[in-house]
Amino acid sequence: MAATKAPEISVDGRRFLRIPIRTHLLTSADDLGAVCLEAAAPHAEPGDVLFVSHKAISITQGRTRRASEVKPSRLARFLSRFVTRTPHGIGIGSPESMQCAIDDCGAARILLAAFVSALGKLVGRRGDFYRVAGPRAANIDAAGTSPVNPGLIVLAPLDPEGAAEELASRVGLPVAIVDANDLGVSILGASKGVDRDLIVRALSDNPLGQGDQMTPIGLLRQAPNIANTEAATPV
Repeated sequence: MAATKAPEISVDGRRFLRIPIRTHLLTSADDLGAVCLEAAAPHAEPGDVLFVSHKAISITQGRTRRASEVKPSRLARFLSRFVTRTPHGIGIGSPESMQCAIDDCGAARILLAAFVSALGKLVGRRGDFYRVAGPRAANIDAAGTSPVNPGLIVLAPLDPEGAAEELASRVGLPVAIVDANDLGVSILGASKGVDRDLIVRALSDNPLGQGDQMTPIGLLRQAPNIANTEAATPV
């Protein structure tokens, strides 16, 4: 196991321990349930929640494309110029990742999203593009966002709610699938009984990290006291 951020965080007066767990470099050949059973289950305790990066779901679902193999259309090149880029990354701001959004969501939907977004900006409103295009466009990670696989475009996972339920049934823990970066956290899917608001707040500083930590999964555990927390802190 490997820690990337401070292991503890306080939420509403309760202290939680976040335990990032290292795995090998995941590919579409991996069974994520088996990976979680091998890497996380031996360290789990009753009451833990397993949180999983959405990229781990996408990669093991085969939802990736090599940027070098994507041939952007004129439409993709044109639309990508108008995407707002953030410190987190360029998203569909590259012609290649925009082409992936067009292929995955359909050209008509992407064009409608771009049109609605342009109208929204005229009145000072932002965020319309992804509201119309949907989560499949919003959760595309462009090439270059992962230092361990910089040439890979990662598409949004399919059926994250179902994926969370399946993982939970196999691992025997509640599961949350998260899209976390240094700007914020969102829950793409969760198994029954997961407190989504708690997960968002407890992972607010992105404890899995965005670098080469290779910790796509982790355990969230309420820490009853300092002694127990120190005993559980990963090395």
